[in-house]
Amino acid sequence: MSISYVVDAHPLIWHLEANSRLGVNAHAVLADPQSKLFLPIIALAEACWIVEHGRCRIPSVAHLLGHVDADSRIVLLPLDRSTLDRSLTLTTIGEMHDRQIVATAVQLASGGAQVALLTRDDNIRRSGLVTTIW
Repeated sequence: MSISYVVDAHPLIWHLEANSRLGVNAHAVLADPQSKLFLPIIALAEACWIVEHGRCRIPSVAHLLGHVDADSRIVLLPLDRSTLDRSLTLTTIGEMHDRQIVATAVQLASGGAQVALLTRDDNIRRSGLVTTIW
């Protein structure tokens, strides 16, 4: 069974910007044309907010969404009720959006997928709730 990757907002943005803040291991995953990438819609919404507020070098939300839509490796995952319910149990993660991203990875893993989360977030990484790659 091959591993799939859940992508957090900052790794997505930093990959598209070719930003040196992207971790070397996360960069390798995102640069690999064979990687299977799951993008929680909440992470995409956060990335759109970052772009909209000029906190990165991506010129527009349309530009960001164009890149996401053009990347056939990316599967968008909605925030559904079961993911929301699971996120409410992840109290070691303080931030609501981060809980939902982690819950997405946990949901995939509970369905039998081998999953790792691409994130730099220390709170997520220290939680031990999911395998992380940075």
